Amino acid sequence: MRDVLERLMEWWRAGESVAVGTVVATFSSAPRSPGAAMLVGPEGEAVGSVSGGCVEGAVYQLGEEILESGESMLQRYGVSDESAFAVGLTCGGIIDIFVERVDRSSYPELGEVAADVEAGRPVAVATVIAHPDPARVGRRMVVRPVGQPIAGTLGSSRADDAVADDARGLLASGRTETLEYGPEGQRRGEGMRVFVSSHAPVPRLLVFGAIDFAAAVAKLGSFLGYRVTVCDARAVFATASRFPSADEVIVDWPHRYLKAEAEAGRIDGRTVICVLTHDPKFDVPLLEVALRLPPLAYIGAMGSRRTHDDRVKRLLEAGLTEEELARLASPIGLDLGGRTPEETAVSIAAEIIALRWGGAGDRLSTVPGPIHH
Repeated sequence: MRDVLERLMEWWRAGESVAVGTVVATFSSAPRSPGAAMLVGPEGEAVGSVSGGCVEGAVYQLGEEILESGESMLQRYGVSDESAFAVGLTCGGIIDIFVERVDRSSYPELGEVAADVEAGRPVAVATVIAHPDPARVGRRMVVRPVGQPIAGTLGSSRADDAVADDARGLLASGRTETLEYGPEGQRRGEGMRVFVSSHAPVPRLLVFGAIDFAAAVAKLGSFLGYRVTVCDARAVFATASRFPSADEVIVDWPHRYLKAEAEAGRIDGRTVICVLTHDPKFDVPLLEVALRLPPLAYIGAMGSRRTHDDRVKRLLEAGLTEEELARLASPIGLDLGGRTPEETAVSIAAEIIALRWGGAGDRLSTVPGPIHH
């Protein structure tokens, strides 16, 4: 959608109607990812792509029909559909495309959504793409991070609550997906499909210290949807071959790298920092920088309690306040009793997740009340 948003906004501001075809699900070797979009403009213009050329003609024709009727439609193209060959989907994949008419009347929130996207503010749009009640298809809700208002409704408060909760989870990890519920938002039901389009940079996980624990944390961080960076000043240890799960491996002094990233605007409130070196010549300068930044999602440091006490003493001597030190999770992770690097990585990830969503880290079997806060 980002690729076509500028053109879409030109028509929207002019009061024109536009057919928007969006890839909402893919299977096998489909050429475009969920969120890819194609526009059919008011004068028949085609902008964007949903399949790299395979089914554009069919989507264009469907878009023209929907501009006339105003009725949204979910269409599947794939190897099991005879029409797939007719429209040229020869790659062997399957794609679901939702086509709707967009204008000021049908999507009044689009201006605010576009402003959020342009400014880099996280925002998700949840759209009903299938429902037993045809009148509910096309309804949408604009979801922002916890504490910010929600705009629109999917047709019932139960559905709104369930989808908003899940949409915020997808937004926090920068993922775009189609979710399925019962007609009124029942989590174990089926019949209502909701496409959640997340507009947010993927959150970052910065792992400092090129050790075996770092490899496990990087792997789990990637699994959780983070963009993972491993940084260490020692070139012999900081190599891509040792950290295949990391998106990038940086050879630099940790404090210098973090300061440069912050000054470049690449650190935000969703950023997670794991300090695994437990060496004061690396840790202390790094934590001086990290703990003085605007609040991050998580700052954790590995080490024994003796190492922690020594680290705190050095940081106090460096001028950090008690309030700044309170932001540090040290020793790092939840008490799961783990020993191996992989088990330690799970305990670190568990603490990050608990802090993100307000969990206490207790066993659910011993905690009364709802599972989700």
